[in-house]
Amino acid sequence: MNNEPFPKNVFVSLNDLIKMERVSQSFSLLANKQRVKSILGGKHASKLRGRGLDFEEVRNYVPGDDVRNIDWKVTARTQKTHLRIFTEEKEKPVLIIVDQTKSMFFGSQHKTKSVVAAELAAIVAFKVAKEGDRVGGIVFGDNGVDAVLPKRNRKNILLFFEKLVKRNRELKDSNPEGFELGIKRVFERIRNIITHDYLIFIIGDFHRYSEEVIKHISYMSVHNDVVLAKVYDSLERELIPVKYVGGDGKNQLLINGLEKKIKNKFQKGFDNDYLKFEAEMKKHRIPIFKINTVEDVSHQIKNIFKGS
Repeated sequence: MNNEPFPKNVFVSLNDLIKMERVSQSFSLLANKQRVKSILGGKHASKLRGRGLDFEEVRNYVPGDDVRNIDWKVTARTQKTHLRIFTEEKEKPVLIIVDQTKSMFFGSQHKTKSVVAAELAAIVAFKVAKEGDRVGGIVFGDNGVDAVLPKRNRKNILLFFEKLVKRNRELKDSNPEGFELGIKRVFERIRNIITHDYLIFIIGDFHRYSEEVIKHISYMSVHNDVVLAKVYDSLERELIPVKYVGGDGKNQLLINGLEKKIKNKFQKGFDNDYLKFEAEMKKHRIPIFKINTVEDVSHQIKNIFKGS
């Protein structure tokens, strides 16, 4: 029996989050052009590389263009004058919002959702810092909200991690508040922090895709780029192939996980709810991707942003 007060993979430690720096060095949040459009393609030209010029495309030369930007290799190959086009990049402060409410305190095989969310937040924070942009974070739990304003130094990242660990460990004794109320309190807290041209990562299980949640998230995206990461456990999508009793603390239900029809209906319900939410977010040009609690986070994130 494990007598640790905060066993590994159930809870997260500061040391666990610092180790994520190694993972952040092995992929790019930008990846290739097609992938950027599908994951991080927001309304602004700037992404996560900091300041400078970002290569965009090669096009035919038009009289009046700057001859210094002629792509001589393409010109020689095609026998037509081509130009390299660049877009100017601006600084884009990054704010990472992490859900550490009670619904995140669940994991059926390897890690809890709350641990995976914290690890993902650490990977993103280190990657953004490496690219030279300011990074900060907000952690919301059942007992409150902590905000760390975006800055460009390692001390600030570690402060954010400390808030993450604190809220994560409170899950042991906290009373459920719920994502809806949590995101509302976050929104009230950050409306004076984010102005425009921020990149906002929201990491959580989005346990219920309520209209209130959609309203707050879409409002954030009006003048900022927003990316959602949904953390889920396999048991939330696939029933265990046995007969068992499930409950929510108030009601109980006998579930026959052996019956194929019930299993398929359960899985279809999860997938349809997600696709509906994804479609709703797409209306606001907000990309979303999924991270599960079973596979290694580093492998998943590299696959999502592959092409680096």
